[in-house]
Amino acid sequence: MSQTPDDAVRTYIEQHSTAFLDDLAEWLRIPSVSAQPVHAPDVRRSADWLAAKLLETGFPTVEVWPTPGAPAVFAHWPSDDPEAPTVLVYGHHDVQPAAREDGWDSEPFEPVVRDGRLYARGAADDKGQVFFHTLGVRAHLATTGRTAPAVGLKLLIEGEEESGSPHFRALVEERAD
Repeated sequence: MSQTPDDAVRTYIEQHSTAFLDDLAEWLRIPSVSAQPVHAPDVRRSADWLAAKLLETGFPTVEVWPTPGAPAVFAHWPSDDPEAPTVLVYGHHDVQPAAREDGWDSEPFEPVVRDGRLYARGAADDKGQVFFHTLGVRAHLATTGRTAPAVGLKLLIEGEEESGSPHFRALVEERAD
C-alpha cells in the first residue's frame, strides 16, 4: 500500500528529525536577548544563522534587514504557479533573558532533551516554531517532488519582539513593497 501525502510528510520528518533538532539546538545556543544591549552581537548572529539556514533550505531570496535596533530576517520563495496565493509567516528570533537561577533545571542556552522534550530558551517561543517552517518546506518539497512550494512563501522574522517591537512598524512601512 502506498503512503498518503500526510504519511509521506510524517515519514520525512521522522527520518530527518535528528539533523533538524541538531540544527535547532545550535540556534538555541545563541543568546539572542534583544532586551539586553550586551547581547546585540548575539541577536545579529541569530539573524545571520537563520538567514543561512533559509538559504540552505532553498529560499531564493533571503535578506537580513537592519533596524536602529535588532535586525529582522526576510525570506521569499515564490510558487512556480503564478496563480498560487502567497502566505506570510511572522515570527521572531529574539528571546527573553534567562539564567539558571530563574528556576531552570539546566542552563537555558544549552539545549537538553529530557523525557523526549527539548528544553532551552527559545525552543517554544519562538525559534522552535520559526525553524519548524524550514522542516515543513523541506518535507513538502521532498515528498511532492516539487521544486518550489505550492504557495508563495514570505517569512518576516523580527529581532525585537521580546523588547516590544520598537522598530517593527517603521520597518514594515519602509519595506511594504
